[in-house]
Amino acid sequence: MSDDDGPMPMPLPAGKRRKVVDVQAEKALLDQLPCAEMYEKSYMHRDSVTHVAFSKSTQFLITASADGHIKFWRKMRTGIEFVKHYKAHLQAIVGLAVSDDGLRLATTSLDGTIKFFDILGFDMVNMLTLGYIPSQCCWIYQAGHVVPKIVVAEKGSHVLRVYHAEKAKDAALLHVVDKLHSAPVSLLGFNAVANVVISGDTKGMLEYWSADTYSFPGSPAVKFKSKMDTDLYELLKHRAYATTIDVSQNGADFVVTASDSILRVFRFATGKLRRKYDESLVQFEDAQADGSLQLDAIDFGRRMAVEKEMASASVTSNCIFDASGHFLLFSTLLGIKILHIDTNKLARVLGKVENTERFTHLCLFQGTPSINTQFQKHASTEVEKKLLMSDADDAKAWVDPMVFAAAFKKPRFYCFSSREPIDSDDDEHGRDVFNEKPTLDESQISTKTTAKALGTRAVIHTTMGDIFLTLYPNECPRTVENFCTHARNGYYDNCLVHRVIKNFMIQTGDPQGDGTGGESIWGGEFEDEFHRNLRHDRPFTVSMANAGPRTNGSQFFITTVPTPWLDNKHTVFGRVETGKDTVAAIEGVRVDRFDKPFEDIRIVNVDIM
Repeated sequence: MSDDDGPMPMPLPAGKRRKVVDVQAEKALLDQLPCAEMYEKSYMHRDSVTHVAFSKSTQFLITASADGHIKFWRKMRTGIEFVKHYKAHLQAIVGLAVSDDGLRLATTSLDGTIKFFDILGFDMVNMLTLGYIPSQCCWIYQAGHVVPKIVVAEKGSHVLRVYHAEKAKDAALLHVVDKLHSAPVSLLGFNAVANVVISGDTKGMLEYWSADTYSFPGSPAVKFKSKMDTDLYELLKHRAYATTIDVSQNGADFVVTASDSILRVFRFATGKLRRKYDESLVQFEDAQADGSLQLDAIDFGRRMAVEKEMASASVTSNCIFDASGHFLLFSTLLGIKILHIDTNKLARVLGKVENTERFTHLCLFQGTPSINTQFQKHASTEVEKKLLMSDADDAKAWVDPMVFAAAFKKPRFYCFSSREPIDSDDDEHGRDVFNEKPTLDESQISTKTTAKALGTRAVIHTTMGDIFLTLYPNECPRTVENFCTHARNGYYDNCLVHRVIKNFMIQTGDPQGDGTGGESIWGGEFEDEFHRNLRHDRPFTVSMANAGPRTNGSQFFITTVPTPWLDNKHTVFGRVETGKDTVAAIEGVRVDRFDKPFEDIRIVNVDIM
């Protein structure tokens, strides 16, 4: 990997012999993971997506959002298809768990309930009103066990309760674990191979306990008798606590993310620490300072601001194993990293270019999608139709690994595969699928807003003269709406022309006057709107300034020469019709070494017609 992929993992401890790794075997395992740099598709919820989980045996994806809704999706030969939508809870979902056999789903919510779903039938089968506010939940039974048990943590409490998922009311409560922790429980995990539960609390303690006896498991599940012989006090020593956990499929290792932004991989049987990976902001700041990240300063600053906002909102990211247990996948401000544990090397980064999404919760599908004629007969793409007609041998060879990711404050989840997104001007077939329809009230508001906001002409009154523009609302409606609404609201009034480059362009639209500020009318940023008929093929083109894909705010620029290298990077939304002499006069002023005019040139106001 290149140096711009972020801080590298910590080196192996001194004195340890480096494990010899079969390069061909490593490549074969890596081929079972997604490799596209950009997400292929994204799908909507009505509110921010908070959880994603995948049932490996049934090949269903489950997604949940902050409004208490869950959706079921079926893995197809290529991509996924929507199956069912549930208004599961009245308040936010705080815990979502899929059983080890992949047949059951449980969700806990701030509304004080836990609900159980049959994944194969994608139907709700039971509900318990708990009498307290739950937090984490975790299934704690092995495949084939007759009693489907689940453990639920109480929010802000050290108490754990074990329930029978098929019983009702008081009969459902099987056991109360109230002497194991002395601080609120922050984490629950289950090693299905050893039939052992792993729980953690906000003091930094990690505990093992048997799913059958609710006590310390002992031999042969674990190879230690005292925690003093392990590294399970690691978090406590560093005044950190675990926030998420994942256990490898073979049960040999588990990984926890923690409040100090360090990932720790433990050997399950011995409780010994195997690896530590520091993903704290300090590491990224140092990497940016020494130039190894090679990120634009504005882009890096934006990513850091999102990280701090996530920290203040107590939003955490998880870390997961691949099927082999040799790779870790986790999200950072740089994208989704795939790390080879044995070699301690970064194998690849997914979504680094997606600088407007901070991915958080991940889940993974590997292998060959199973054939299900009930779903495949509705195949919508030519690729799926051809696959459906192919013979069984070809079907077995079709491998489609995918990573599914939620993102901070985004009402979408994102699908990474081994395919880059298809470039399409058609909204219906674009990579960001608009599968949620607006309500009647929203549609009426949108119609009224659009009718009022879109204009076809504008006049920019500056201290050096007037500039008359033709706008293109049909080709780029959101960009024109953003510009016109800002203009009508006085957002551009008194803005500086803060950047002037001779034989290139003049730039303005930042209320701060230094090129680092400004936002869209919707708050934050919005997507690009490239159109084949609107190019930077002539001077006096009006285009949006940005810091990368989908980072449009309020700033815009006017070119003074043809700039074709900007095509498909910046949204063209207008042309100068009259006032070209004013643009030329501004272009000719004296500027400092930062391209800022020595004498202030300001927008007086902008009229929309």
